[in-house]
Amino acid sequence: MNEPLTAEEERVVRKRIMRIQEQGWGIAFGLIAGLGLFIATNILVLRGGPVVGPRLGLLALYFPGYRVTFLGSLVGFVYAFVGGYAVGRGIATIYNRLTEGKH
Repeated sequence: MNEPLTAEEERVVRKRIMRIQEQGWGIAFGLIAGLGLFIATNILVLRGGPVVGPRLGLLALYFPGYRVTFLGSLVGFVYAFVGGYAVGRGIATIYNRLTEGKH
């Protein structure tokens, strides 16, 4: 049962282990970015004050519909998730392509 692997089997196992899951990385990065913006926005909303989050509000230039409000935090979550997903998937894809030929 504890037979050693052949050279070809070992190569296949190493290649499979070195690959990272692109979708998993995309979802992880997306959730981190989305939740980060959601939480940051809602902390500012809960703090309140005469002017709420002027710097964070500048994201409306890039994320149409985003405002420093609770509803805006939901819109921002979607935008940040999509952007984070793209970044995470891109990193995983580049990594997989760079390690493809190595064993």
